[in-house]
Amino acid sequence: MKRKSVLLLTSVVLSAMLLGGCGGKEESTSVLDDIQEETVEAEEPEVVEEETEAETEEEEESREGMYRSELTNEWIDESLKNQRPIAAMVDNEKTALPHFGLSDADVVYEMMNSTKNGRITRLMAVVKDWEKIERLGSVRSTRPTNILLAAEWNAVLCHDGGPFYIDPYLANDYSAHFSGGFDRVNNGKAREFTEYICTGNLDSKFGASNYSKEYDEFYAGKDVEDYQHFNFSNEELTLEGSDVMDATEISLPFSHNQSTLKYNADTQTYDYYEYGNAHVDAGNDNKVLTFKNVIIQNCTFHQYDENGYMIYNCIDASNRDGYYVTNGKAVPITWAKTGDTEPTRYFDMDGNEISINTGKTYITLVPDDGWKDLSIK
Repeated sequence: MKRKSVLLLTSVVLSAMLLGGCGGKEESTSVLDDIQEETVEAEEPEVVEEETEAETEEEEESREGMYRSELTNEWIDESLKNQRPIAAMVDNEKTALPHFGLSDADVVYEMMNSTKNGRITRLMAVVKDWEKIERLGSVRSTRPTNILLAAEWNAVLCHDGGPFYIDPYLANDYSAHFSGGFDRVNNGKAREFTEYICTGNLDSKFGASNYSKEYDEFYAGKDVEDYQHFNFSNEELTLEGSDVMDATEISLPFSHNQSTLKYNADTQTYDYYEYGNAHVDAGNDNKVLTFKNVIIQNCTFHQYDENGYMIYNCIDASNRDGYYVTNGKAVPITWAKTGDTEPTRYFDMDGNEISINTGKTYITLVPDDGWKDLSIK
């Protein structure tokens, strides 16, 4: 608008000069004054509008004493900014139910724990604000895959032992873990289902260890300002495009517990079901476990022995298939993880890193030989 005003003004001045040579000086001065007034009036709203937009944008980007979590993009207390999360192994056998504390998790992984027993799964709950935990679990053993995934968050892995296959992974410099020694709760079940992370446990564990409560040198975002593990959108995303499909129910190929995610239109999140029922958190008034984002990864695996012990090949730069699901829709994606401590990245079919919605995320690694049995409808 300003450029057009200048051109118009120049044109008028030239005309005025020509008129002045014909004895029209007084009339041309009056016209020039009128144009100058119109030009000033046209510029003022534009300047005011730009300042208003800038002020609004600044207000949206910051909140006093808070920052956007690198796990969920939600606003949380700034005192937590450098605190490293924990990643807790949670037994997913039916006998272990009900679970406690899973609704406090920011990210929950589910994956096959063994090729035996109907490919039973185990959960790994990543929690940023772990000091608020009153009871989380029950806690069980870990597998090599979990060590690699916890490392990309710089999380301290909380578990109770595991097969000897985990030993070389736990020996790596980047690996931080607490094994066993959490509280035992008398819940009337066999001993393996009675261990929980309870209030004060983690403070005691950190105090007795050499681990920092804050991110250490192995954290991928250590020297990156406003680092986010995911590429979050600050505005609500609605998936669109020719490759987008409806996704109101997702049935995963885990025959033991029949893991299913159902879209809840009221909350615009995905409720988690297993063993035919909605998963509830007994430590939080039986709140249903629910997620804003669902990420499904097609992943190859290696079976160690006849007992079913295995490892997912979760470090894979070949951009394997997957899906991103949110707000009742799913879109095909690819994923890649290039190193032990490197975050898993997710891409659209054109190779661009995808954005995901603010909120909690469920991630599942589906074995490649069961990928065809995944159902999204």
